[in-house]
Amino acid sequence: MKKELILSIGILMLSLSSCKKSEEGNKGVIKAEPVPTEILTDNGEIDSTIAYKSDIEGNKSIKTDFVYKATDKSLVKVVFNYDPKNRTVSITNNNKTFVLEKSEAKVHETVYKKDDMTATVKGDSLIIHQGNNIIELERTKI
Repeated sequence: MKKELILSIGILMLSLSSCKKSEEGNKGVIKAEPVPTEILTDNGEIDSTIAYKSDIEGNKSIKTDFVYKATDKSLVKVVFNYDPKNRTVSITNNNKTFVLEKSEAKVHETVYKKDDMTATVKGDSLIIHQGNNIIELERTKI
């Protein structure tokens, strides 16, 4: 009985001392470095007019949509596509969609153009020039 008690205590002590948990995690997993997805303006500065959406894991998406409000209180849906091959803005109002291509970018301003229509993005404002008409839009918090 003494031998069994000493043997069981020895096994218990051995098992408790060998079960230390490592707080460093799995060393076999290689962590990938995040790739910067900052969109640069034409002169190499970070384009401050771009607002990224991040998912739960922190990944940034480069296609964003916003609701803008015109001075006459009408709502306009604006979708920015920041894909390096196809940088466009789509402006939808009254079931009509206008797609304009990026023509130039400065640090705090981006200009999109198509035919006689020009859209200038400055911070939360979007100014559209179409012929003699000027339409001012402000991004909503919806």
